[in-house]
Amino acid sequence: MKKVELFRHAIEIFSKGGLVMWPLLLCSIIVIAIAIERGVYFRHAQSDVKRLQMMLADQLKVGNWDKAREICERSHGIPADMLAQALGQSFEDRLQLEQRIDGIATMAVTDLRYRLEYLDTIVTLAPLLGLLGTVTGMIQSFSVLTIKGGQPLMITGGVGEALIATATGLCVAILALVTYSYFSHRINTVISDMERMSNYVLGVIPRRLPHETQ
Repeated sequence: MKKVELFRHAIEIFSKGGLVMWPLLLCSIIVIAIAIERGVYFRHAQSDVKRLQMMLADQLKVGNWDKAREICERSHGIPADMLAQALGQSFEDRLQLEQRIDGIATMAVTDLRYRLEYLDTIVTLAPLLGLLGTVTGMIQSFSVLTIKGGQPLMITGGVGEALIATATGLCVAILALVTYSYFSHRINTVISDMERMSNYVLGVIPRRLPHETQ
């Protein structure tokens, strides 16, 4: 019964917030959907960098690129996948390998930031929608004041709509901001791991490679 009453109370508050509550509801659904999708994505995005470095050390020093690539392919995470792609093609020197890693890393960062721009937009949009609801609610309240004799209940309803819309807009914006900040931190962590692995690989392999390692 308490759950049913809570649901009815939420519906009642939603209906009192005015038409602006519908776009705010859509924004909140988008934030939750992105949070779930990105959460699943980042669950498999990070690599155990220290363990991967230990496994690759001997293979890189002797120029066994195929074995190093296989180790990266068996490991999980974007840094390991980046190295697997880079080592999967022949290269003539360390500079060429570095350029290849940089290109793969750039595409990986684009995938990491996928859909986060929507959260950034909602952080700005949600309070503006709440403000719009505030304005329309206050307009409704002031329009009631022009009615002869006054109607206090209608005035209160307009103020209530204004407050509900404002509070909802702020809540949605806070949710989007927290989600955006969390995943931005996860992105920075993965990028840092990618840089560490890139610098490690380029530091271990010889500056000039023998012709037979092409």
